[in-house]
Amino acid sequence: MPVQDLAGKFAVVTGGSNGIGAATVRALAEAGATVAICYNQGEARARALLADLPAGKHRVLQLELTDVASVRRMADELRDAFGRVDVLVNSAGMTRPIPHADLEALDEAFFDQVLIANARGPYSVIRALLPLLRAAAPSVVVNVSSVAAFNGQGSNIAYGASKAALDTMTMSLARALGPEVRFLCVSPGPVATDFVAGRGREQIAKIMASAPLRRVIEPDEIASAIMACVTHLGAATGTKIVVDGGRAL
Repeated sequence: MPVQDLAGKFAVVTGGSNGIGAATVRALAEAGATVAICYNQGEARARALLADLPAGKHRVLQLELTDVASVRRMADELRDAFGRVDVLVNSAGMTRPIPHADLEALDEAFFDQVLIANARGPYSVIRALLPLLRAAAPSVVVNVSSVAAFNGQGSNIAYGASKAALDTMTMSLARALGPEVRFLCVSPGPVATDFVAGRGREQIAKIMASAPLRRVIEPDEIASAIMACVTHLGAATGTKIVVDGGRAL
């Protein structure tokens, strides 16, 4: 991919201060895009990442996915500053490990919290930014989902349900809002990040030992799949790209 493929484009990455989101921010900026790094609590990480990006008009924005007012403030700031959004990557989300058989631990309050953060949150961002996505048409939205959406595994039952909702929403939006906006999911398996508390690299390596590729998947590899959705898969919408080392086979 030529380094300047995205020169003149404006991209927004939620959950952009860490893990897959941060790797995606770097990839977009290196390809020439101006990037808004949206964070919830990781302001120091976001600003350190900003300082490390190629020179440009990149910016850092606080965003609380569960707070619709926060989402609207973010959209208003981007409208006033840029007037368009060419690329939106919904990478933000939340979870915590809960054994699937432990229904007492997975109470309704936490179930609601996961669904709001991982499904309604991306929807709220898409809804708020839709005028800016249409202003940049053809534009693209990439939702970071999970293989938990279709294999019934994952950190807890609510997490898999929330990602299944995200997958279905991606299909519905692709049908409803094409051709102006494309919608795709990238669905990772276990990735070498600190997203799931207590799941370090050694544990991920054990999980992936039985997968066909028999190795740990890195955040940069998920970012590469996201970049492929943005730059190379212009005829694809409403579908998902699975990046799990073949573990789902």
